[in-house]
Amino acid sequence: MLRYYLHYENKKINTPDPLPSLPKTLPKITIQLPLYNELYVVERLLECISKIEYPKNKLQIQVLDDSTDESLELSKRLVLKHQKNKIPVELITRKDRKGFKAGALKHGLETATGDFIAIFDADFLPQSDWLLKTIPHFKNPNTGVVQTRWGHLNRDFSVLTEIQAFALDAHFLLEQVGRNQQNHFINFNGTAGIWRKECILDAGNWEGDTLTEDLDLSYRAQLKKWKFQYLDDVVTPAELPVTLSAIRSQQFRWNKGGAENFRKMIGRVIRSNNISFSVKFNALFHLLNSSMFLNVLVVAVLSVPLLYIKAHYPDLRFLFNLSGLFIASTLIFFICYWFIHKRIFGGGLSSFLEYIKRFLLFYSLVMGFAVHNSIAVLEGHMGKKSAFVRTPKFNINADSSPISTNKYSLKNSSIFTLIEFFFGLYFLFGMLSAFRVSAEGDFGLFPFHLLLFIGFSSIFYHGLKRNL
Repeated sequence: MLRYYLHYENKKINTPDPLPSLPKTLPKITIQLPLYNELYVVERLLECISKIEYPKNKLQIQVLDDSTDESLELSKRLVLKHQKNKIPVELITRKDRKGFKAGALKHGLETATGDFIAIFDADFLPQSDWLLKTIPHFKNPNTGVVQTRWGHLNRDFSVLTEIQAFALDAHFLLEQVGRNQQNHFINFNGTAGIWRKECILDAGNWEGDTLTEDLDLSYRAQLKKWKFQYLDDVVTPAELPVTLSAIRSQQFRWNKGGAENFRKMIGRVIRSNNISFSVKFNALFHLLNSSMFLNVLVVAVLSVPLLYIKAHYPDLRFLFNLSGLFIASTLIFFICYWFIHKRIFGGGLSSFLEYIKRFLLFYSLVMGFAVHNSIAVLEGHMGKKSAFVRTPKFNINADSSPISTNKYSLKNSSIFTLIEFFFGLYFLFGMLSAFRVSAEGDFGLFPFHLLLFIGFSSIFYHGLKRNL
C-alpha cells in the first residue's frame, strides 16, 4: 500500500490529471441524511446542508429520521423552517428500525428522485461546493461511487481524538489511495460519498444483515464491475467520538461488521471468474482487516508464558527468535505511517519527533482495545447477530457543558474496564518477569509488554475517569 501510495503521489506531481469539468446538464441529486437520536448535531447538520451549492430544482434532501427521543420533534421543526426558506428538504420517518441505517437508506431510496445519492452521517459537515467537486467524476458511466476523505473537526480535543485521527488519516490516504490506484476492492466509508442510483439497485440495494452495510454494498457493486473513484483532495470534516464508550461502540460495529462481511463475501470473491488473483488476494486481507485484533491478543497473551518456556527449554530458543518478525512488522508500520504524517503535518525534525510520540500512543492504545475488538471479531466470524449501536455525537464545539451531562453519554461502567485493568496487571507481570526468568534476564519482549501495559492501563484510566 505504501508503494502504491508513493507512486500515486509522484504521478500527481509529475503528470497531474486535469480536473473534470461539470456536465453541461446537471443531473438530479438526492442527499440522504440518516439520523437516529441526534439531538445535539441535527441543527448544525441541516444548517450546513441547506448551504450546498446546487440548483434547487435538481436537488432533493431526505432527512431519514428513525429517532425515538425528542430529537425527532426538533427535526420536524427544522425541516419546516428550511422548507419556508425554499430549501428542498423533506422528513421521512419509519415505524420501526428494521435494517437500521441500511433499512433507512433503502426506505428513502424508494422515493428518491435523484440519479445520484449523496450520503452524510449526522456528524459530517460538507463544504458548500461538495457536490460541484464530486459530480464531475461520474463522467465515466461505469463509475458507481465517488468517496471523499474524512477530515476531523476536533482532532486536538483529547489524546483519544488525536489517536483516532492518526489512524483514520492512514486509512484514508495509505489504504484507500493504494487500493483505488491498483483497482483492488475498496469500500465506501458509509458517509461523505455519492452513489450512482443505478449502481445501488444493480448491486442488490442496501442490506441490513451486517453491521457494516457500506462494506457489504461496496463489494457487491464491485463484483458487478462498477468502478469506485476515491478523492483524497476533497476533505469532508466530521466530529470524532470523544468518550471511551462512543469509541467502543464505533470500534465494535466496524470490527464485527468486517468479520461479518468476510463470512458473507469472501466466497463470492474467490468464486468470481472475472477477477484476477492479485485482486482476490488483496480482498482476502481487506476483509480480514479486523481480525488483526484477535491475532494481537493471542500473541500478547502467549508472550508471557513463552518467556518462561524459553528459559527452561533452551533447545527451542531458535523458534522464539521468530518473534523478530514482530519487530520487523512494527518497523514497516512505523515507516508507512510516517509518510502519512508528513503529508498532513510536513517533514522536519520537530515533526518527526511529534510523529514518534503519536505513533507510540497510537500503537499502545490499539493494543489496549485488543480484548474488546477481539470479541467483536469473534462474534462476527461466528455469525452472532447484534443491533446496530449508533455512535453518540456531542457537538462539543457548541456546547461548553461537561460531557457527563450529555444525555447520550453512557452512565454505566463497562465490564471491559475491569478486564482491561487485569490485562494491564498481566503485562506488568510480564515486564517484571524479564528480570526474573534467568540470571541474565530476557528483555526481548520487554518493549512489547511495555506498550501493552501502557495501552491497557490507558484504556482502563479513561474508562475509570468517566465514572468518577
